[in-house]
Amino acid sequence: MTEATRTKLTNVSVATLATALYKRGLRNQVIQGVHPVAPKGRNMVGPAFTLRYMPAREDRNELSVFRNPDHPQRVAIETCPEGHVLVMDSRKDARAASAGDILITRLMVRGGAGVVSDGGFRDAATIGGLEIPAYHSRPSSPTNLVLHEAIDINVPIGCGDVAVFPGDVVVGDDDCVIVIPAHMADEVADEAVEMTAYEDFVTEQVKGGETIIGLYPRTKDEHLASFEAWRAKNGR
Repeated sequence: MTEATRTKLTNVSVATLATALYKRGLRNQVIQGVHPVAPKGRNMVGPAFTLRYMPAREDRNELSVFRNPDHPQRVAIETCPEGHVLVMDSRKDARAASAGDILITRLMVRGGAGVVSDGGFRDAATIGGLEIPAYHSRPSSPTNLVLHEAIDINVPIGCGDVAVFPGDVVVGDDDCVIVIPAHMADEVADEAVEMTAYEDFVTEQVKGGETIIGLYPRTKDEHLASFEAWRAKNGR
């Protein structure tokens, strides 16, 4: 992903991206059941770096495993590249935490662009106060070892019923999170910027009393000239 694409994706909504992907035949890219731990008022954008959990078995997941420097959860936090989003497959099970505030703080300090889990985070109130964008299903206090074993790093995963491949582009806003296949991120970003400009124009027109018929979607040519004049006036 280029920096130009990152910038474009910072200024468009997940809803607009979902429509752009739908036009390309992709209907299931919004991660289900996940929302911001706390709204940030800005988008999270970055390539996916993944962590996969599997069901925990008691003989393999005593508290002492965290002393192992090669524990996959810890390694994922320490190796997620700067500017990437750590995406966790927690099997949509928030009965035990995917991570807590200390690990997420470490990810933030290392330059992570964000973190997403289809499970829950412990210390969620503290995580919500961090600068790093974080998304989960709900707060969860029990340690991950109760139900989850971290088993794979940077492999294809499922998160909230969405396939996530390492390097896919992850975008989150104050509503939810979407996954854009890496090979189409540039073109989707370009289209989303254009869509956003037109939607902003439409919103202004509707607030001024204009009917949506013929305007949204645009089926009347008369609106094209008005839109172009609006773009020139607003530098869009």
